[in-house]
Amino acid sequence: MKKWKEKAAALSLTGILLFNPAAALAADDDDTEALEAQLEELQMRADAQQAETERIQGKIDSVSEQLRVLSMHVSEAEAEYAEVQGALEDTEGRIAENQELLEKTQKELNEKSGLLRKRVRNIYMHGQISYIDVLFGAKSFNDFLTRMDLLTRIIKADYNLLKKVQEDKRVVEKARAALETERKTRIALVRDAASKRAELRSRKREKDDLLERMENDKALSQQAYEEMLAASKEVEKLIQARRYQYRGPAVVGAGGLMWPIASDEITSDYGWRTHPITGDSRYHSGVDIGGDYGEPIYAAAAGTVVYAGWISGYGYAVVIDHGGGISTLYGHNEQLNVGEGQNVSQGDVIAYCGSTGNSTGPHCHFEVRENGEPVDPMGYF
Repeated sequence: MKKWKEKAAALSLTGILLFNPAAALAADDDDTEALEAQLEELQMRADAQQAETERIQGKIDSVSEQLRVLSMHVSEAEAEYAEVQGALEDTEGRIAENQELLEKTQKELNEKSGLLRKRVRNIYMHGQISYIDVLFGAKSFNDFLTRMDLLTRIIKADYNLLKKVQEDKRVVEKARAALETERKTRIALVRDAASKRAELRSRKREKDDLLERMENDKALSQQAYEEMLAASKEVEKLIQARRYQYRGPAVVGAGGLMWPIASDEITSDYGWRTHPITGDSRYHSGVDIGGDYGEPIYAAAAGTVVYAGWISGYGYAVVIDHGGGISTLYGHNEQLNVGEGQNVSQGDVIAYCGSTGNSTGPHCHFEVRENGEPVDPMGYF
C-alpha cells in the first residue's frame, strides 16, 4: 500500500510540473505558436493516457473474469472439504461406537470366563470329579440317563459360551480394523481437500491483490488524463485570449458604448423575431453577436457590477449599472470574470463567451436598458 501511495504522490507531482500552463508559459508568454505546440502535445498525451486507461480497464475485465472463475472453484473446494470432513467425523463417530461395543463385549467375556473359572474352582475344592464318575455313580438306569442328559447340556453350554464370546470378539475386532482403515482413507481425503482449498484461496488472494493494484493504476491514470484535459483547456483559453487580445475590442461608438466582443457578426437583431429554439415569434430584448468559446467579453462602459451569476434563459450573465438609468447586460457566458459590487472600467474583461442558458451556440447576448426597460442597443454605438 505504501508503494502505491508513493506512486500516486509522484504522479501528482509530475502532473504539477508537466501540466501547469502558467509555469510553462512564464518563459515564453508572448509566443502563441509555443502555446499551440504545447496544446497539441497535451492533447497527444491525453489521448495516450486515455488509451492507457482503456488498456488497464481491459486487464481489469480479464482479471475480474479470472477472479469470478476462481471464486466458483473456491466455493466448490469449500463444499468438497466440508463433505469429506463430515465423512471423517462420521467414521470417527462409528469408531467410538465400535470401541464402546468392544469394551462391552470384553466385559461380557470377562464375566463369562469368570463363571467358568468359578466352576473349575468349585470342582477343585470339592474334589476331582470326572464326567465318568458322575455317570457311574448312577443308582439306576433312569438316574444314569438323567445324569447323561445333564452332562451333555453342561458340555454343550460350556462350548457354546466359549464359542460365542470368541466369535463376538472376532467380529468387533474385525469391524474395528475396517473402521481404522476407513479412517486413514478419510484423513487422506481431508488432507487433499484442505490442500486444494488452501491453494485456491491463495490464488484468489493474489488475484484480489492484482485487481486492487490495477484499480489503483486506473484511478491514477484517469487522474492524469483529467489533469491533462484541464491543462489543455487552460492553454486553449490562453490561446484564445491572446488571439483576441491582438485583435482587440471594437472602438467606442458615437453613442458612448464600446462593442462588447471582438466580432462584428450580428446573428440576431433587436426586436421581434422567430425564436431559434421554440420556433414561435418572440420579442428579442437585445442583439446577439457571434463569437467563439472563451473569447473575452468587454465592459461596454465604466460602471458597477450589480449582478454576476446565473439568470434563467440568459445562463451565466453580467449586469453593469453605468449611472443615469443606463445599464447593460451580457448573457450566455461560459465563465464570469467579475463579481457583484465590483467597479469596472470601459474595456475591462468581465466574462468569456459561451453558450449557457437557452442558447444554440456560443455568442454574446447584449442588452441596453433605460430605467430597466430594454432599448435598441444599436443606438448607443
